[in-house]
Amino acid sequence: MDRRFLTVLGVSLVFALVVSSIFYQMTAAKGSGSKRSEPSDMKDIVVAAKPMGVGVTVKNTDVRLEKRATDSFPKNAFSKIEDVVDRPVISNILLDEALLDGRLAARGSGLGLAPIIPVGMRAVSVRVNDVASVAGFVLPGMRVDILVTGRPPSSDQAMTSTVLQNLLVLSVGTNVQADAKGQAIQAPSVTLLATPEQAELLTLANSQGQVQLVLRNGGDAEIQKTSSSQTSQLFGGTKKLAQTDLPPRKARASAPPPMAVVKAPPPPPPPPDQVIVIRGDKRTVETMPSRPEVR
Repeated sequence: MDRRFLTVLGVSLVFALVVSSIFYQMTAAKGSGSKRSEPSDMKDIVVAAKPMGVGVTVKNTDVRLEKRATDSFPKNAFSKIEDVVDRPVISNILLDEALLDGRLAARGSGLGLAPIIPVGMRAVSVRVNDVASVAGFVLPGMRVDILVTGRPPSSDQAMTSTVLQNLLVLSVGTNVQADAKGQAIQAPSVTLLATPEQAELLTLANSQGQVQLVLRNGGDAEIQKTSSSQTSQLFGGTKKLAQTDLPPRKARASAPPPMAVVKAPPPPPPPPDQVIVIRGDKRTVETMPSRPEVR
């Protein structure tokens, strides 16, 4: 066998062994390094052990800890169970979902609806029936307008007016969240989220007239300018002017008096009848005597 061939073969084998050895050492070092860094890259996170609805107070049995990579750790999440215990839920939490600070109210903020009410707002309830609550399909989380029907002291007929618009429904009866199948909820009252001024107006409307809820699209936040409707409009009558629509009394009293009517002069008498007479080269005009009027 050729010595040159054997030399090349031997050098190739040695080179292959060196490269394999280097590659093996690099792979082993990388694997051991990743194993050593694995515990420091994982972090405890508090997740829900079962679904929790609005108004529920978190207990120890409702949550558990699990490991999660540090780079995928959600913002405002919790690493200790004691940080979430006894805090009310203000937004539905699903099974195995991480608990976030924005989904929980402050500890001691109350139970039921109280933690859901933003600072500066109020929850006010109104009596409703099947018709006023849109046949039970006004559900928590929806938006409604408030119509009130009554007879104002300055009017002799009933009137319906839109007094409030785009109010959030907090609860229907004692239900603070809608049914999973979206079924109607029959309840004697509906609780709405309102400002203090709106709460006063809504309470007055509920005591002085008949309140009707009008369901609106959740994405429609526009406030419409409406005019009140009176009973006479239902029967083809014109809308009666309110006292505020009339001009001031002084302005009416100072109006100029009507001008006197002046009779037109009689028409002039008709011209007399005339006859043109031609005699030869002469031409004359003769006036005929007027005839007496026949009565």
